[in-house]
Amino acid sequence: MAARVNVVDEFDGGLGWIEDEYLKRASHALVVDGRVWLVDPVEPDDGPFQRVAALGEPAGVIQLLDRHSRDAARLAERLGVEHVVAYAGQNETPFELVPLVRWRQWREVALWWPERRVLVCADALGTIGYFLAPGDRVGVHPLLRLFPPRALARLEPERILVGHGLGVHADASRALQEALATARRRAPGVLVGAVNARRRGRRDM
Repeated sequence: MAARVNVVDEFDGGLGWIEDEYLKRASHALVVDGRVWLVDPVEPDDGPFQRVAALGEPAGVIQLLDRHSRDAARLAERLGVEHVVAYAGQNETPFELVPLVRWRQWREVALWWPERRVLVCADALGTIGYFLAPGDRVGVHPLLRLFPPRALARLEPERILVGHGLGVHADASRALQEALATARRRAPGVLVGAVNARRRGRRDM
C-alpha cells in the first residue's frame, strides 16, 4: 500500500516526500536533463506520485543502503526502469557514489551530484531527533558517531538530503563539517535527542 506523505525539499533540481511518522522516512527525486532518478523511495500516494511524474521521464531507481530496500524494486518495476543497487557498486547514473559503510550487515554509499552540489545520504546522516545532539542541524547516525564517515569531509554541498527528516538547504557545507567534527564529542547528547524524539513520537501516535 502506498504511503501517505507530504512533499518536501523542493528545489529546481527535484523534490522529496516524507512520511508523517516517528522515523520520518524521506525519499527524493532528482532531475538531470529532463530525466528523473528516484533515490531510496517509499512509494507515495497519488498526489506526490503525480508531482514526481510531472518532473520528467523516469530514468532509474537508486538504492543507497542495503539494510532496507524500501519500495525501490517495486517502483523500478512499476516505472519500467532499472533498479540501481548503488551500495553494491552499480552506478549507471549521472551521479558520483561515495562509499561510507562497508560492514557485513550495513553497506551504504552516499550520492553526490557535483554539478548541483547536492549530497544525498540514506542513514549515515539524518535530521530527526534520533540523529541529533544539542546544537546539530544534521547529525551522524548514532552507530557511526565514534567513527564518522570522513569520506564526506571533502564535499561542500549546497543541499543535504537525508533518508530520515527534512533536508538542509542553507549553509549546508558548514552543517556537514560541524556534524563530522563534533560527532564523537556530541555522542552523549544523541541519547537526549533520541529519548525526546521517542517521547514525542509516542504522544503523536
